[in-house]
Amino acid sequence: MNTIRKLATIRKIEEIKLIPEADKICAYRVDDWWIVDSINKYQVNDLVIFCEIDSWVPHELAPFLSKGQEPREYNGVKGERLRTVRLRGQLSQGLLLPSTILDELGLWPLAGNPVGHNLTNQLNIQKWEPPIPSQLQGTMRGNFPHFIPKTDQERCQNLRKEFDKYQSFSYEVTEKLEGTSMTCFIYDEEFNVCSRNLNLKETEGNTYWNVARKYKIEEKLREFGYDNIAIQSEILGPAIQNNIYGLEEHQFFVFDVYDIKNSEYFTPEKRQEFCKKLELQHAPVLETIELKNLSIENIISIADGFSQLNNKVLREGIVFKSLCGTYHFKSISNQYLSKTKL
Repeated sequence: MNTIRKLATIRKIEEIKLIPEADKICAYRVDDWWIVDSINKYQVNDLVIFCEIDSWVPHELAPFLSKGQEPREYNGVKGERLRTVRLRGQLSQGLLLPSTILDELGLWPLAGNPVGHNLTNQLNIQKWEPPIPSQLQGTMRGNFPHFIPKTDQERCQNLRKEFDKYQSFSYEVTEKLEGTSMTCFIYDEEFNVCSRNLNLKETEGNTYWNVARKYKIEEKLREFGYDNIAIQSEILGPAIQNNIYGLEEHQFFVFDVYDIKNSEYFTPEKRQEFCKKLELQHAPVLETIELKNLSIENIISIADGFSQLNNKVLREGIVFKSLCGTYHFKSISNQYLSKTKL
């Protein structure tokens, strides 16, 4: 059920935009991403390899990312992380590589329509994650369970081709919180606690298990007879993502509940009722909204704003989940990325 995230895909140049007072660089658009690169390097309809922000790109693919310095190393691979940057005032998110690289690597031609083809594994590109503090590492019991989806949402910039389907529904809009993902579940009467990637043994001092005990999650699930149910949440607080909200202790905010037996998420209404019943904190709900009159550009812009948890802190973004439970995606705030990720 858990799928490999598409960090590097074949895309088509759809638009080119000049940058004021810049004669060597311009902005290229693929789907709803803008990427700054050399002027006249690509033309509209050219096929390119697009690497998303937070990709770890091996040095041999793009040595220029190291700017003449020794490349960094992540999970044994020398390279660099892609970040959001502004160049001459133009937001640039991601990296474009010429499709000729595929010839050099013996990966071309691809069968059928190559647009959208996932090259993440072939190019040895990884998702960059911040270092894990020792209290979050824990002791591995097993891998994250295959029968529960991981918590990554698709970014709205990747939805242009199918966005008309999304626009037919109303959505719950919640704040995307900047913390660490935690999944707790009872499966065949056994309680488990997971980080983003691992099922963890119960050990003293591990933050995930400490939070599970603090909020009495197992007791509450059993009290109300919930079996084969997974609670997916964000942990915030000391030593997590620089504790940007200034919390004095770890807190737990539910953003999804998954029915393992029926392989489906609770609808927003059912999830919120679940949290009230079990007296669990829910991620801040901002509004209910219809998308029929909104463009992807509108959705990107409304992601900007301040956090409901601390009105002096920019929020990371917002998450949209249809009231019927079918469609979901996220919009990360460019304002947040520009101020915190450069």
